[in-house]
Formats: sequence, structure tokens, C-alpha cells
Amino acid sequence: MTAVADDPYGCGSTQTYHKDRREVTCGSVIAEYMVSVEGITVTVVRVHAL
Repeated sequence: MTAVADDPYGCGSTQTYHKDRREVTCGSVIAEYMVSVEGITVTVVRVHAL
């Protein structure tokens, strides 16, 4: 998740419904998150265990 915090649009993430709604695999979980560009805030929407 540190990679997501450092570069929320990179880090191997993919866009889901909107460019600011992303999904990434971190170890054994899939995290869905939203990025707020104004405040550079990452909000985790859902975490799925693999």
C-alpha cells in the first residue's frame, strides 16, 4: 500500500469505472480505491482477500 500512497495512478494499478477509481493487487489482497487529486487523498473502497 506504500506504493499506492506514493503513486496512486502508477504502482501497477488499473482504472475501473473512472480514472480516479482504481484497483491494485497488493500481496494477497485486491484493493479498490479512489483518488482525490485536490488533496492527494487515497480512500480504500474495498479490500478482497485472494
